[in-house]
Amino acid sequence: MTCERDFVQPPRTAASLVNLFAPTEEAEALVGDLLEEFIQRAHKSGIAIARKWYWRQSVKSIACLMLMAFRGAPWATLAVTIGGLFLHRIVQGLPDKALSAITDRYLWYWSSHFEVYIWVLYGLPLVHLTGSMLVGCVVAFAAKGREMVATMTLALVLFAMFGVDYITHVAHFSLDIWMFQSLGFFAILVGGAIVRTVRSSAISRSRAHRA
Repeated sequence: MTCERDFVQPPRTAASLVNLFAPTEEAEALVGDLLEEFIQRAHKSGIAIARKWYWRQSVKSIACLMLMAFRGAPWATLAVTIGGLFLHRIVQGLPDKALSAITDRYLWYWSSHFEVYIWVLYGLPLVHLTGSMLVGCVVAFAAKGREMVATMTLALVLFAMFGVDYITHVAHFSLDIWMFQSLGFFAILVGGAIVRTVRSSAISRSRAHRA
């Protein structure tokens, strides 16, 4: 007989986010509790209302999980965040410095192949986003057990710094810059999610082998 859970499923994105932010040993139980409550609300009030409740509860749960994780190891999280700030600054500056050095050294080539140089310039944003994701991976790897908390903290600090810079130099910013910076902050979170997912899978396989 098909279980009723097969017919009523919570928003996958919300469930995945809760799973990412919850401690590995508590994630399954927390997601399971939310699912049970979601099913009851879906049958009582309808799926639409239950989904709205699930999203609200997921956001509250993530906020509580972040606060608990930060309180559990505030200095370690702060140290990883500061390290991430320095690493992010170094990584984001490398592509432009490398291109500048190559341009100066092979100016004769770029002069006769200017279209190639234009394509390289178009590719720089992708390089910067990849660098942000790698920074997120490194920070998450260093913050074992608090991967998403550390990367989220780093992204929020960078966003705040960018906001202050925007306020003081508003004439130099455009909507494109805002969008690109937002993608960079999101890339950091993606890096943290990758490391967290890999670690969770490794822990699950280890538990399965021991069982």
